[in-house]
Amino acid sequence: MLRSFNIYDIYQRNAVIFGNETALKEAGKSISFAELLKQTDALSAILTGRGIRKGDRIAILANNNRKFFILFGAAAALGAIVVPLNWRLSAEEIGYILKDSAPKILLADDNHTEKISAVSNEIQIFGLDSSCKTFPCIDDAGAAAQWKPATVANDDPFCLIYTAAVEGKPRGATLTHGNISVGNIQLAAKTGFSRNDAYLNMLPLFHITGLNLAMSVMHVGGKNVIIAKFDEKAAIQLTEKEKITVMGSFPPILSRLTAETEKNACDISSLRIVLGIDGPDNIRPFESKTNAKFWILYGQTETTGLVTFSPAMEKPGSAGTQGFLTKMKIVDENDREVPVGETGEITAQGPLIFQGYWHQEDVNQKTFRNGWHHTGDLGQLDAEGYLWFKGRKPEKELIKPGGENVYPAEVEEVILQHTDVKAVSVIGVPDTQFGEGIKAVCVLKPGKSLDAEELIQFVASRIARYKKPRYVEFVGELPRKPDGSVDRQKVKELYGKE
Repeated sequence: MLRSFNIYDIYQRNAVIFGNETALKEAGKSISFAELLKQTDALSAILTGRGIRKGDRIAILANNNRKFFILFGAAAALGAIVVPLNWRLSAEEIGYILKDSAPKILLADDNHTEKISAVSNEIQIFGLDSSCKTFPCIDDAGAAAQWKPATVANDDPFCLIYTAAVEGKPRGATLTHGNISVGNIQLAAKTGFSRNDAYLNMLPLFHITGLNLAMSVMHVGGKNVIIAKFDEKAAIQLTEKEKITVMGSFPPILSRLTAETEKNACDISSLRIVLGIDGPDNIRPFESKTNAKFWILYGQTETTGLVTFSPAMEKPGSAGTQGFLTKMKIVDENDREVPVGETGEITAQGPLIFQGYWHQEDVNQKTFRNGWHHTGDLGQLDAEGYLWFKGRKPEKELIKPGGENVYPAEVEEVILQHTDVKAVSVIGVPDTQFGEGIKAVCVLKPGKSLDAEELIQFVASRIARYKKPRYVEFVGELPRKPDGSVDRQKVKELYGKE
């Protein structure tokens, strides 16, 4: 197509320009850009032989692994849509996402196979690589077929990333090839990413920030050094050994990295950018011990990640300034732009805005009303264009422990399944380790008693463990509005001070 540029085009381009340079490194083994394309083409042939065609979904449930990148390239070549699954979710939650996205194939590693119990028999399941002993390896899944790249446009879907459950069920945010490519360009342009950069790939690739950083560094010819998941000792050792220049961080990663540098002598002077979310009290000591600058951000899956981002200490407490390819304004309830310094809803336009929620047309119309993406988040812009995050709108109340998104209604629904609980309000409270913690304020039924730890484990047994309350308080009654509904703001005022 005359004006198309898709993710597979990146792989082909890089194989020519950076052919023998290292694209991926995992467990000491390197894969060049030329070899990455070769393995991508081989997987494209295998997937074609398994019946994958343009528009089909391919789910993946695995820790970070080089095979993610091979799958990304192969899916892009075929015009298929990747569904990266959050392995922290429960089997029931994963089952819902699989039912909603209806993938033809699920690729898994041995770390999470027990969570596939809810999978439909209609989905073909393969091991991600030969290390998986539970399912046949996808590389051995029959004879490779003849194939050729599909015609894939900028606006064709590339992946579905499922967001937190607003009304009890997660929604699949549809991101296009154009979304990802433009996001790569914006991030690289503002941070100065180049072929000389090495990214420590430890943020999960099922999250938009992990995907942003990985694909941006790869797009410009840099190196992705992959570890399965965050470990502070391994992170510091690999930074020294591989001359890592870029990391991503959400609480408590930064504080744990700082503590590790204090315990072990190491040379991590190569590190120049850490991008994520944290507070000045954690950022300052980290920057003082390294050459790195911490870049603060605001964004969503729905905006392909970053709307605003800047070095955090330019304006401590802010969320940075707009990216080069993002339009943003702060509006009131009638979608009228508010003056500088006033609080309103953050809205955005531009080529990074997602295509919409998968099979949620009514929600999409509301979200995209008047031609702007309505984030549901509140903020202020100051005179210099810095964004100051001010929380969420009541209908999109959200808690972010350690960078994960948790909607209170989802946790409340589970807590109310306990036979001893009469009423509950779940709120976010400040937490020194995770940035924000989940607190359940509960009213018990008459004559009942319940231990806080018992309730916490009750929740953890039913939904993802990161959604369980970290704090529980039992009270006689909850404050209510005139209509009888719980007054969440009053609950916060009374019980949200920790």
